Amino acid sequence: MNVIIAIVVIIILTFGIVWLIDKFVPKKLKPIINIVLWALIIFLGYITYMSIYKEIQFNQLKEKRFKVVIDRLIDIRDSQLAYKEVNGSYTDSFDKLINFVENGKVPITQRRDTLVLDEERTKAFGGVETMKTITLIDTLSFYSVKDSLFDGSDRYKNMMDVGVGKEGAKFTLKAGRLDEFAVFEASVDKEVILDDQEQYLIEKEKQVVSVDGVNGPALTVGSMNEVYTKGNWPKSYTNKE
Repeated sequence: MNVIIAIVVIIILTFGIVWLIDKFVPKKLKPIINIVLWALIIFLGYITYMSIYKEIQFNQLKEKRFKVVIDRLIDIRDSQLAYKEVNGSYTDSFDKLINFVENGKVPITQRRDTLVLDEERTKAFGGVETMKTITLIDTLSFYSVKDSLFDGSDRYKNMMDVGVGKEGAKFTLKAGRLDEFAVFEASVDKEVILDDQEQYLIEKEKQVVSVDGVNGPALTVGSMNEVYTKGNWPKSYTNKE
């Protein structure tokens, strides 16, 4: 934006110089000077246009790539949630996560309350039968993680790959515990996603703070600092949520 403002100011000054020349420069020199100045105005106008056009192209490309990355982060998140349901914690290994999706089965359970004899209270009341309520969890059947989450697709086999931007780039996957709660985080730096773009546009994007943008320097799902399993993107970037 500063570059564009500077160029606009220069163009305005150039128009002022043209006017001054028209007023005070001898007629013989006017045509040459005017041609040079108009050429400068056209050149600066072109630079201004290209600066704006580059940002428009960058934003279009950014949104397209971000959508690809976000879809993959959602796959990772959904796989991690299923993994935790079976194992009680998340994993920081893509190999383990992929193997779980390939072979894992999640139980379908049913909770029910039933009355049983409370032996301790029965003894305390001199043999008078006292009942208590307990909750039983029955396993009804199992469902395949692969079929449930990916519906016949094998894209989970490449869930560690960012898929756009820097060739061969992988997501960073972390997992652990925050107090007694299991947490995980999958992320990739925006600079990786936008690897082949102008550096000043990448730096500008990494500093975004907006309700309709992806805030911060990276695309992230989950968190190692709080119990959180959502991503840092607005809803407009995906229809999966």
